[in-house]
Amino acid sequence: MSLAEARLDQGAIGNGRVLALIAPDSGYDWLCLPRFDSPSVFARVLDRERGGTFVVRPERGPIDGAWSYVRNTNVLQGVFDTGDARWEVIDFAPRIPRGSSHDTPTELVRIVRPLRGTPRLKIEFDPRPDYARTEPVLVESGDGIVVQGSHVPLRLLCSAHVAKVCSRQPITLDGPLVFTLTTDPLRAVVRPAEATFLLDETVAGWRNFARTLALPGFHDQAVLRSALCLALHASVDTGAIIAAATTSIPEALGTPRTWDYRYCWLRDAAFVVEALRRVAQVAIGERFVHFLRNVADAGPLQPLYGLAGEREVPELVLPHLRGFAGTGPVRVGNAAAQQQQNDLHGELLLCLDSLLNDPRVILDDQEAWYPLVHRLVEEAIALAPRADTGIWEFRTLMRHYTFSLAMCWAALDRGVAIARRTGHQQDAERWSSFASLFRERTLARGYSEKHRCFTQALDGEWPDAANLLLPSIGLLDARDPRFVSTLVEYERRLMRDGLVLRYVNDDDLGPTTSAFTICSFWWAEALALSGRLDEASAYFERLLKYSNPLGLFSEDVDPTNGKLLGNFPQAYTHVGLIHAAATIGELRAARDGRVRAWS
Repeated sequence: MSLAEARLDQGAIGNGRVLALIAPDSGYDWLCLPRFDSPSVFARVLDRERGGTFVVRPERGPIDGAWSYVRNTNVLQGVFDTGDARWEVIDFAPRIPRGSSHDTPTELVRIVRPLRGTPRLKIEFDPRPDYARTEPVLVESGDGIVVQGSHVPLRLLCSAHVAKVCSRQPITLDGPLVFTLTTDPLRAVVRPAEATFLLDETVAGWRNFARTLALPGFHDQAVLRSALCLALHASVDTGAIIAAATTSIPEALGTPRTWDYRYCWLRDAAFVVEALRRVAQVAIGERFVHFLRNVADAGPLQPLYGLAGEREVPELVLPHLRGFAGTGPVRVGNAAAQQQQNDLHGELLLCLDSLLNDPRVILDDQEAWYPLVHRLVEEAIALAPRADTGIWEFRTLMRHYTFSLAMCWAALDRGVAIARRTGHQQDAERWSSFASLFRERTLARGYSEKHRCFTQALDGEWPDAANLLLPSIGLLDARDPRFVSTLVEYERRLMRDGLVLRYVNDDDLGPTTSAFTICSFWWAEALALSGRLDEASAYFERLLKYSNPLGLFSEDVDPTNGKLLGNFPQAYTHVGLIHAAATIGELRAARDGRVRAWS
């Protein structure tokens, strides 16, 4: 894959059991089965030659379609035109409303329809199971193609032209053609009428999801797309929320910063839950906290887990895949699962406090959750004096990070609130004293008078974008002179071509050059909270140009050329967008007097 081809222009489709990336040429660029964190079936995004794909091509010449999401859904529609013929490709994962839930089979449906003329198409079905480590055999069988040698039962069902699809012969498209990629060995072929029903029901289901959202009145379309994207990252089976769909798309080209994000980071998931709660979507949060309780009951908490709560996700390298734009290594698994990250308990208690105190959320009563709350608070007390690897998961740099201590304070602060609501006054009094201690220590040693900013580590010198969240968690007011001067220094030291880096000091792999996109949304929110509302609004609008053409964001951006990098789509970035838009929208409404109905 050349640098020119290395673009993150894909759309994402899914239903809570499958999550696929579709390229502009209609190719399946990425799909793991039977779970988000399973081995890939298609991995063209990581190796254009070896990764495998499923693409609908014109008989002659390459072509990209004009793609869009069907409004307020996660259904993709691409229109292709060769001059004498025109056709559309519709891709979706069935998500059929059933009362208060949905039927979400482990399958993908592709509908190809002629729009003008009689297109001549070639269907390239080229699965490469198990991260392209096996050489499958495609066998024509009845109404479909069986993939023999796959790590998961896999069939491509075809409503017509099975033999031609299997042999890659050109097809004259004189009517709708339906493909169903399924793991169900008993699945019957999907004919056009059934496909239309599945499509209509899936569109209706996603639009029902969209209708439940309380949008902030500030760039609502971007917020809506972000909420829909986040829903794709949540497992309907376990409640786990993955950080991103992919592995090993590099943070910076030509560097070994390639990591596997297809797991449930408890921190990231807690942020997702709160972002969705702010736009009135609480069902995903309800499922996640049950996942949290399950993994907590299974042993000591760790930063990340497999989709079903697996503790072991060993990090391996796949040397046979070239990597995105030739940047390797391609990794599966993530060694960060074994790290000590002291901020974790703060994010989890922020999440629990929000949900337990939200009257829309149906959980057990607060007393039933109190043992977990008590455990998290006590562990935060024990961890606060210790060095850790921090929110950025440094692999060797164990330090006393300012943000980690601030999050230990947040754990105590929210623990006190929950204890008081549930009548545990003795715990509340004890924890309150620790909370005061942690807050004083964070403000005294996390802020440098010399450098006029909050620093990455206590008594340190380097800036760190995570500290932009300190007002959001309530540690201090955003108009506090210490935070105001932090914004001044961070703009000077962390900003590159209008984007915010996480930090500028060398880490385990040397200097970092890419901007971590959520940090820029944190910057927009911090500006708004500090009173610079018009600047925040304008800056937020500039950030929107760093989405791909379908409104999806990656993890990173190269500030020098605007290239999207890092795993994709990145839940964290869409979280940052929702929080920033909600905060800016609320503050603009209050400033402009839009606080009444019809205003």
